[in-house]
Amino acid sequence: MKHRPIAIDLFAGCGGMSLGLEAAGFDIAVAVEFDAVHSLVHHFNFPYCQTICRDIAKVTSREIWELLKLKGYATDVSLIAGGPPCQGFSLIGKRQIDDPRNSLVFEYLRIVGEIKPKYFIFENVPGMATGKHKQFLEELISEFEAIGYTINQPIKILDASEYGAPQKRRRLILIGSRKDVTMAKYPLTKTIDFNSAKKSAFTSVYDAISDLELIPAFIDTDLGIPASKLDYSGKRKKYSVQPRDIFKLCHQRTVDTKIYGHIGSVHTQRSIDRFILTEPGTVEPKSRFFKLSPTGLCNTLRAGTNSDKGAYTAPRPIHYSIPRCITVREAARLHTFPDWFQFHRTIWHGFREIGNAVIPLLSKELGSSVMVAMNINPANFNRVILEKMPEDLLLYNMSQASKYWGISDDVIPKRKRGVSQRLFGI
Repeated sequence: MKHRPIAIDLFAGCGGMSLGLEAAGFDIAVAVEFDAVHSLVHHFNFPYCQTICRDIAKVTSREIWELLKLKGYATDVSLIAGGPPCQGFSLIGKRQIDDPRNSLVFEYLRIVGEIKPKYFIFENVPGMATGKHKQFLEELISEFEAIGYTINQPIKILDASEYGAPQKRRRLILIGSRKDVTMAKYPLTKTIDFNSAKKSAFTSVYDAISDLELIPAFIDTDLGIPASKLDYSGKRKKYSVQPRDIFKLCHQRTVDTKIYGHIGSVHTQRSIDRFILTEPGTVEPKSRFFKLSPTGLCNTLRAGTNSDKGAYTAPRPIHYSIPRCITVREAARLHTFPDWFQFHRTIWHGFREIGNAVIPLLSKELGSSVMVAMNINPANFNRVILEKMPEDLLLYNMSQASKYWGISDDVIPKRKRGVSQRLFGI
């Protein structure tokens, strides 16, 4: 088997970036994630990867090299990718350039400088390139250049919908190339003009989730949907329970014959009535939830607040034809996750994982651009059958997950219930 180039995923979450890079032909050798529950979900989906559940400030490059050596990987890392938590730059949050959370950006810089991969992909919110934050971005670019990298410029903000995702999601992307290698370029968009006839790569909300609307969402207990009841034809091929289409290079998972995550919330009759009266493509006035249009794009799915801010779930879109908010599996489809990819079995954690994740389709396009720069044809790579992980891992609460990783369960503050939870019925 031809050895795949290796990638390291920092701030990995459940694995959106990892999934896209694996689909592009990389092996995800090491992943670093602070949240114990998210780390378990990443570990479940990428059992061959060495997952480190710890504050990245306490992760050393020496430890990473030792893990790579233990797994028999090459001594030259091809790619480091990741998006440091970005609340300090968000256009919708409190904008403070001295926000201590932005120190994680420099931890990313430190790891890149110590590991010296051939390439890096840095993902963040568009707000990082606006107003007073521009100076911070310019200084960051200078720091990357000082440690031996050329940054592809001008810097671009990429919209995942222009690469075929059924969701409007814009992200600032930096692509860095070590000065002794061929520079990697931004991937070309797949859709040219949404108002023209050239829509071959455009994926609508209906394209992504219409087969799921025929199956009632589970309440309380997720019993799973037999894969035979779902339609994986046309633009839904990429969601198949077996790695196909854009995920055909992914390693073979031993998957269940059922699809999980089609679990919904209980809404009051008043909420249901309001949802019915709301026109698709508009915002329901009281809840401020966006009602999806079947022929349009999903609005940007967000994660909500962290545990230390009350653990409020972000507003979830209303289904275009059923008077309820979308399920975790529908959100996953709208984020371009295939049905074989698993999430935590609770609604709250599941939506946090999806809302925080890089859209895998966009990650694949970025990874493919790096492959082109390395002059590697990933079609030559074989796929291996991965071990099946215990599904109980997807049910662990924070205390159980922390115990699994051998860390204190008070590292991440406990979830609180509040108004948002009551609105969503969870």
